[in-house]
Amino acid sequence: MARDTLTGSRIRERRLILGIRQAELARKAGISASYLNLIEHNRRRIGGKLLVDLAQVLGVEPSMLSEGAEAALISALREAAADAGTPVAELDRADEFAGRFPGWAEVLASNNLRIARLERTVETLSDRLTHDPHLAASLHEVLSTAAAIRSTASILAETGELEAEWRDRFHKNLNEDSLRLAESSRALVNFLDESDSSAERRGVPQEEAEEFLLAHGYHFPELEAGRSDPASVVAAAPQLVSESSRVIARRVLEQYQRDAQKMPLQAVTKLIEAEGLDASALGRHFGVKLPVVLRRLGVLPSEVLGQEAGLVICDASGSLLFRKPVAGFALPRFGASCPLWPLYTALQRPDVPLRRNVVQQGRSALGFECLAVAWDHVPGSFDRDPLYHAVMLILPRREVPPDAQAVGGSCRICPRQTCDARREPSILKEEF
Repeated sequence: MARDTLTGSRIRERRLILGIRQAELARKAGISASYLNLIEHNRRRIGGKLLVDLAQVLGVEPSMLSEGAEAALISALREAAADAGTPVAELDRADEFAGRFPGWAEVLASNNLRIARLERTVETLSDRLTHDPHLAASLHEVLSTAAAIRSTASILAETGELEAEWRDRFHKNLNEDSLRLAESSRALVNFLDESDSSAERRGVPQEEAEEFLLAHGYHFPELEAGRSDPASVVAAAPQLVSESSRVIARRVLEQYQRDAQKMPLQAVTKLIEAEGLDASALGRHFGVKLPVVLRRLGVLPSEVLGQEAGLVICDASGSLLFRKPVAGFALPRFGASCPLWPLYTALQRPDVPLRRNVVQQGRSALGFECLAVAWDHVPGSFDRDPLYHAVMLILPRREVPPDAQAVGGSCRICPRQTCDARREPSILKEEF
């Protein structure tokens, strides 16, 4: 049902909320009760002065009666229905539900967003607890120090009278180990505490670089127009605290600038508007190879590309060098990704373009079209093997294609138990 045909339902709901009788509202608006009854049952469309008079009596703006819930709320309801994973018979009546029960619609939409955020938090914490080398080192330091303290305390408690020299030595060890344990524990808490916004906090370099890219929306107009250079952009970035993160970010921006020079933004925009999103056609038009095209498309603003897009780049070991997330496609922050990604298939077949439809398992089974290709990042010679990189462009699809291949994010948080590629048990149940 169209949103503009639900004006009567909104009038009725507002009247009931205020406790006004139908006859009373009709009298104040200067119409008959029978005519108002037809309006409230959406059998008569209204507008103009009558709509204004009814809105004035009900104490709302006329637009609240004629337009009702915002499009964003209706979109959120549809997304919640899609996330449910089961067919919703009344999906085409989302507008009516939002119009008649805007409060409940807000509750449902906000709870769906909250669940999605909690799932992302679980995924992030699971990856961090499982694979983060900094966390592992901190925990090892805490446990080692605690063991040393326990050993020294046992000697003091269980041994009889000790010579003063040995007793003082053990007391000194206890004091030093206690200080070390306190410092290690404080460092561990600070590392885990995401609310710590101290400028001195040191994160993982890759995370700092990704935070910097995310803050800019992966788009740098100053580099596109040649008004600045990667070194200057990196030097002015508050997100980049460590030298390692600045090196990573500078390399990313240098590649970004080279790709932008080969495929200028205005020319790419015009070609996409005229011919649509065709990676092969773009490559032929600009005379560049497909890795350049996919890298360029992956960082274009959504208004230019016509949709959201994700992008991942890996080296020959399978480690992710670059990650641009897209809603619904889980990208692990640490550890190995799903080996079934087309990205890794492309790595086994250099210079062979791949187009695959995939569906990522989870609470919301969403479909994606993935374009991937591998290339010799460092060409080989008779004395040296080539070093390959692979890139994958991730394009969301409205519906899951029937031929979509099931993939995951990483084994640790993938609920799909019956998978030949599984490396370790999942912490999630299959119905998650």
